[in-house]
Amino acid sequence: MKLQPQIRQLALSNRSVRYVSIGDVEGVEKLPFSLRILLENLLRQASRGVDTHAEVDALLARRLGSGLSFYPVRVYGQDILGQVMLVDMAGIRDAVAEAGGNASLVSPKVPVDVIIDHSLQVDSWATPNARRINLEKEYERNGERFAFLRWCSSSFEGVRIVPPGKGIMHQIHLEYIGKVVWTEKTAEGELAIPDTCVGTDSHTPMINGLGVLGWGVGGIEAEAVMVGKPVALALPEVIGLEVKGKLREGVLPTDMVLAITQKMRNLGVVGKFVEFFGDGLDALSLGDRGMIANMAPEYGATAVYFPIDDRTMDYLRMTGREEAQLELVEAYAKAQKLWRNADTPAPHFDTVVTLDLDTIRPCLAGPRNPEDHLDLETVPTAFLQHHQDIAGRPLDPQRAVPVNGENFALRDGAVLIAAITSCTNTANPVNMMAAGLVAKKAVALGLKTQPWVKTSLVPGSHVTAAVLEKAGLQDALDTLGFNIAGFGCTTCNGGSGPLPDNVVEAIEKERLVGTAVLSGNRNFEGRIHPNVRAAYLGSPALVVIYALTGSLTVDVTREPIGIGSDGEPVYMRDVWPTALEVSAAVDGAYEPQLFREKYADLFDGGAAWDALAGERSERFQWQDASTYVRRPPYFENLSREAAPVQDILGMRPLVILGDSVTTDHISPSGAISLGTPAADFLLSKGVEKRNFNNYTTRRGNHDVAVRATFANIRLRNRITPGVEGGVTRLMPEGTQMRVFEAAEQYLQREVPLAVIAGKNYGCGSSRDWAAKGVALLGVKAVVAESFERIHRTNLVGMGVLPLQFEPGTTAESLGLDGSEVIDIPGLAEKLDVLGRIDAKVHRADGTTTSVPLVIRLDTAEDVDYWRHGGILPLVWRDYLSGKSEDHASHAARPVLEASGGPQHELPDAMPGSDVPSATQGATLS
Repeated sequence: MKLQPQIRQLALSNRSVRYVSIGDVEGVEKLPFSLRILLENLLRQASRGVDTHAEVDALLARRLGSGLSFYPVRVYGQDILGQVMLVDMAGIRDAVAEAGGNASLVSPKVPVDVIIDHSLQVDSWATPNARRINLEKEYERNGERFAFLRWCSSSFEGVRIVPPGKGIMHQIHLEYIGKVVWTEKTAEGELAIPDTCVGTDSHTPMINGLGVLGWGVGGIEAEAVMVGKPVALALPEVIGLEVKGKLREGVLPTDMVLAITQKMRNLGVVGKFVEFFGDGLDALSLGDRGMIANMAPEYGATAVYFPIDDRTMDYLRMTGREEAQLELVEAYAKAQKLWRNADTPAPHFDTVVTLDLDTIRPCLAGPRNPEDHLDLETVPTAFLQHHQDIAGRPLDPQRAVPVNGENFALRDGAVLIAAITSCTNTANPVNMMAAGLVAKKAVALGLKTQPWVKTSLVPGSHVTAAVLEKAGLQDALDTLGFNIAGFGCTTCNGGSGPLPDNVVEAIEKERLVGTAVLSGNRNFEGRIHPNVRAAYLGSPALVVIYALTGSLTVDVTREPIGIGSDGEPVYMRDVWPTALEVSAAVDGAYEPQLFREKYADLFDGGAAWDALAGERSERFQWQDASTYVRRPPYFENLSREAAPVQDILGMRPLVILGDSVTTDHISPSGAISLGTPAADFLLSKGVEKRNFNNYTTRRGNHDVAVRATFANIRLRNRITPGVEGGVTRLMPEGTQMRVFEAAEQYLQREVPLAVIAGKNYGCGSSRDWAAKGVALLGVKAVVAESFERIHRTNLVGMGVLPLQFEPGTTAESLGLDGSEVIDIPGLAEKLDVLGRIDAKVHRADGTTTSVPLVIRLDTAEDVDYWRHGGILPLVWRDYLSGKSEDHASHAARPVLEASGGPQHELPDAMPGSDVPSATQGATLS
């Protein structure tokens, strides 16, 4: 039976819009709000003739794991993965043209926004000129990359590029880009639809705080969406998180978010939706909601959704959205039963947990993961206990190491970097005002930042800088060295910049354990700075406090944080603002006109940006000598048809890894250290060390990025126990060498490779090069105890087979040491969605073990992608066979209204039973 969705009219003050009604569906009130948006997407496909009856039925019946086709409205990205994504698109154009196809058809079918925010580094700090100097260096290092992105904006229809120096993508998303409700211009009139997106950054769910459903995907999956393919989504479990109470005096939103991160990681929400409900939602501002949703990847959730309500509307007004848009959002949300208020019945969730805000205390999270929650008073003891094994000796915070040319000495636990950074925190007015007030009170008492601390303030938008100035707080921050160093994603993305040479010399010579405190969302090993062995996340206000103390070994809850100008000790309680003081500062600083002014020139990069403008052309002119942007190799020697499935035989383990191996371990984002394969490559091309930039900005060049794979200086490979870094053993000889060189040897011998790992393999950033690099090294399968959602999808998208141990089976229980040879026989017969297969592990002693595995191809689309060798070969074949042309002609390309900047174009999206009650209760306290 074919679905016949109801199309209704919504009368607004100056116009009427159409919408595909979900309010007519029986039982819709029981659905979580996030699933209601998926339902509308399916019904809208049905209204255009696509048969989605089975998918709608599965959604309403809540058959978890059922396959859904989801067509997001748009793609949202940053310059690193966004650039890589567009490099691949340009590569597809070349490959299609060279195969005799129509290259002009290769263009995004949905709007694409790319924000240049991930290439800024803190080269200059604690000076009024830092912002200018760092932006100039950003252009100097990345001009070639930026010129490519400018070419994309002129040569690909529907692509907008936000120039460098404007802010961080997720804060810009909340404050400006996100619309909550979009409209299409169709032949029948305006059609209102929910604003949905996928983003090439794992923290894309921050926009969920505004009532926009979106999540992070790898660049590979985003490319598929760009060319009109759906996101293949297995219907997720939805966790209902009920909010109760309110935060205590002295507790900041960051403390709440870090507590939630720990609790949700412990609960286990990987691949699930989390949706907030309850009366306590009214106590959470949009800034709070955005922060909570931003941290979704840190506890593994796909989306962390907050329904549209009065708080949403208050934020839209404060940020200067137009009245017509405000009217549309509220009217549409209410008509579609997407509106939440105090009288709205709680939806039926698969699991319900409770968050009591009253139980949350000030905290840090560290030393290496966002879920490593520490109550503030426990930090010194926890630091000293944890780092004895890292230093290889007992830590001694009393041992003073002099620094050449300075009148200070360094000790274990010294805070080397104190960074107010990341949209996670700078988008929250309460956090930023609290930090400014701490600085103001500290300066008034005569406190100073410790001289060995590198301080920086990098807001997520120009609005944040303006309100700090307007509130009279920036001067105090400047006095303490927190001058604005730019607008972009810096320290928590590995862009912390250099430390002074004499400080580095002292650290390396004496093997000191230096630390960082940052208001970011990531503190993975080796990410913040090569000389920082322990990194801790905390509120911007606590970043200021630790800049004053200069050490993690000081108990800031009890000990003095400094000596005032009167010679008396000053305690944290002396400078910590009250909630009333913070509220007064927020209320007086934020207003709609400020947002309108600061976003009026979002797409204007000034003279430096204009100088990069080039000629519009169908194909990009690649430069073979470039060390930044190279034509991708994925289309070489492809056949026009996918090859038959063959068994994978004779695999050697390249690395054997433990639990929670992040995409930073697989493909690092920080500084390129001497002695690594990537550094050697750049030196061979005449690039001096000072111009290495970092791994992040070099990902447009596959020769650099593949050499970065498994090159993290903190990687621990069980094939080389006791050795830290990107090394392995070449088998069967057993010769120890760098991972890249070993992979090269295996490729020459035509030996396929495997990666063996523990739980949560691939957690962290949505980094497609963590899959691309693995594929180019010759890895055919990754066998893990469990996968993080985005990385598993990326592996499939690159034609690498994800295989999962059955519960209770691990590399350790099997006694794997890297000397084994692994076969995956019978693959053609067993290949299916979540199929089962037995691997044969042949050991050096001549014995063979049969190991049952789950084939982690979770949807029919996954199977199709993998059969083709990944998404890119499939897309290339579609263009040559005319399938993409057929898809593009499904509808005319109606203009999708966009606020500010050049308008996007968008094609028409391609195409009740009882809901189970909550099955589980828990309290997060």
